Amino acid sequence: MTKDKQAEEIAALRKELDELKSALAPKPKSDFVPMTDEQHRDWVHQTNERRMSLASNFHPDDLRAMERACPTPMMKEIALRDARGPTSPGGMVPSSSGQVQGPSGGTGWVEPVPLSNPPGTFWVDAIAIADDVKQRKGNKP
Repeated sequence: MTKDKQAEEIAALRKELDELKSALAPKPKSDFVPMTDEQHRDWVHQTNERRMSLASNFHPDDLRAMERACPTPMMKEIALRDARGPTSPGGMVPSSSGQVQGPSGGTGWVEPVPLSNPPGTFWVDAIAIADDVKQRKGNKP
């Protein structure tokens, strides 16, 4: 091998070695800086504000579809009706003047029923007792 070829080969190997060393070199440390509680709250608030600013923007097509589904005069009428309250004693919203009368003339209240097990649980108890007796008989010597 001639000295020129050796020099070229050594130069190529040194270049490869430098590339490998640079690939294995430790990465620079993170530039993370901890936030104070106040900075974190502000950051969270800004994030929430950005998200909600997107939520409140209606596309014009959306507004037109809502207008077709329930026109503005109808919405105003519904809002005014609900603000006025019931117009008759049998209305959906009870007035504060008295109790609402049901269709049968009663107040809508029923007598309370005492708490008890649901119907049919005694059958489950009977099955469990019978199975217990059967298993105890089978285990006797």
